[in-house]
Amino acid sequence: MTAFTGFPVLSLLLLSMPATALLIGMVRDASKARWIALAGSVLAGLLVICLLLGFDAASGEFQFVEQASWIPSLNVKYLVGVDGISILFLPFTILLFTCVILASWNSVRTLPRLYFSLLMLLQGLTLGIFVSMDLILFFLFWELSLAPLYFLISLWGLGPNRRYAAVKYTLMMLAGGVPLLFGFLLLGFAHADSLGAAVPAGLAFDYPGLLALKLPHHLETLVFFLLLLGFLVKTPAVPFHTWLPVVSIEGPVAVAALMTGLKLGAYGIIRFAVPLAPNLAQEFHWLLAGLGVTGILYGALLALAQTNLRQMLACSSISHVGLVLLAIASFNQAGIQGALFQLLNFTVVAGGLFLLIGFLYQRTGSTDIISLGGAAASMPRLAGLFLLFGLASMGVPGTNGFPAEFLMLMSALESHTGAGLAALAGVVIGAGYFLRLYRQAFFGPVESKVVREAIDLRPRELFIIGLFALFILLNGLFPQGILDFTHGATDRWLGLLGTSG
Repeated sequence: MTAFTGFPVLSLLLLSMPATALLIGMVRDASKARWIALAGSVLAGLLVICLLLGFDAASGEFQFVEQASWIPSLNVKYLVGVDGISILFLPFTILLFTCVILASWNSVRTLPRLYFSLLMLLQGLTLGIFVSMDLILFFLFWELSLAPLYFLISLWGLGPNRRYAAVKYTLMMLAGGVPLLFGFLLLGFAHADSLGAAVPAGLAFDYPGLLALKLPHHLETLVFFLLLLGFLVKTPAVPFHTWLPVVSIEGPVAVAALMTGLKLGAYGIIRFAVPLAPNLAQEFHWLLAGLGVTGILYGALLALAQTNLRQMLACSSISHVGLVLLAIASFNQAGIQGALFQLLNFTVVAGGLFLLIGFLYQRTGSTDIISLGGAAASMPRLAGLFLLFGLASMGVPGTNGFPAEFLMLMSALESHTGAGLAALAGVVIGAGYFLRLYRQAFFGPVESKVVREAIDLRPRELFIIGLFALFILLNGLFPQGILDFTHGATDRWLGLLGTSG
């Protein structure tokens, strides 16, 4: 890390995204917008590689920390940094956005400059969520990300109710932001009370400082439930999941890939809700486990009833993130490392599946099973890769889904045996709904002329999906690389809860 000490890599990373969006807006030739977006995303990737090369994986502390006074009267700071919990989300996020840019290369013909500008802004705001160490700064990035998503869904959505989907998503996220803000403010006021200082002089919103704050039981209870509620809406956990199927069917497929691939709500629970209210998190471990099991079974059964591939993947995502919640509730090393591993897997598995469905939609004009059938005959590469990604989502050995699900299920069976057995049942149902819809979509007689004449994946599309497939196999066969990065930080995370790994 010494090579980068004093160099504001994170600030440069965050600034590069709006700068790229501004540059896209300034060019007159709309065809150049995609090239500028791609260059900006690749530049961000190079900056993150510099961070990875200088990162000390053995340390559980925050690294590459940058800070400056932002709102002095309220003690709000510009404070950014990364640790083993957050750093790997940066390259995986950039990988997903880069592939979304490539997947949208020729498919976006309406307002392409605005489309790619919004993608770059969204990428920058998402990266800001992962590196923020000040609660108000985090909340700023969290809320600002709604604006580009609203326009991406409402302007480039595929369904007739895309504006309804955009409004529903935005209103639900704004509603979820209210308890988050109140929770953060309560923590700031509690810090002032702990010092016996007046407000605003005693306010503090820096994450490392608030980790050491000992809250009274009643206040910790309020903070925990406010933060948990805010993050569950974004996760999405049952019963706050209703926006995801709507957005998946009405919005652009590329945006659905981002929203299913980036589970920011689950990250927020790990980063903020549990460590800032550790006693209450452990006291209500049964609630987290119950929400997890409910999501696993309800999402799986919901997916089993679907006849549209996009709807199936959206419901499947609800089921899979339920397992993450169950793993978090175990409060042991295997559980938290498995949860983080699975959140990283979502970017390449769920994101890749939605991009494949997008390519299928471009060729056939539909993702309904009734309009497909026998697609493997004309698109064998697409069908084969779709199966690989599906196997990864099922946790088949050799794919990245296996080590993550193994760790999560092992931790669940150890800490919540009944819930762990229910999770195993959910995994079996998951295999059933995927294989059933896969067989109906890609095998059997070809009855549609559109399907019969469809062309297979083009070189650019094959490159995108092949890149994801490489990560699926590498992380499946060599999972220790991910686990080594997260071990030090998860040890510290467990230490904050007073538990051992």
